[in-house]
Amino acid sequence: MSPISKRPPFVEHCTELLAPLGAVRVRRMFGGWGLYVDDFFIALVAFDTLYLKTDAASREAFSAAGCTPFKFSSEGHTVVLGYWSAPDDALESPALMAPWARRALQAAVAARAAKLSKPQRAVPKAAAKPGPAATAKARQKPLRG
Repeated sequence: MSPISKRPPFVEHCTELLAPLGAVRVRRMFGGWGLYVDDFFIALVAFDTLYLKTDAASREAFSAAGCTPFKFSSEGHTVVLGYWSAPDDALESPALMAPWARRALQAAVAARAAKLSKPQRAVPKAAAKPGPAATAKARQKPLRG
């Protein structure tokens, strides 16, 4: 039995809807499914609903189309992620899904670019562990000439 045949039919349908963007990779996660295009995490399927990645630029379009954000409860708090349900009519065909899928891909690309442009936090020296070469060098006695 191949891994594809173990996926629910709705996940397979969502994969077909997103296929015009490129090769879709599906990964099981947290009781749902993550959908990737070109290694960008653009959608998730949870509770038989397709949620697409959004950002500040696309969120209004999703809201205007009657879509809802992905929410879950954790430790007594409601957590809202940057993924919104796809419009019902977009689930009809890849052509109707295309503009929504492109928004999701653009949001994922922008999120990665923003993450990469942030300066990397330096590891404090106290937290850095010396490697074997540094340890061996510290054990050497200085040469006297």
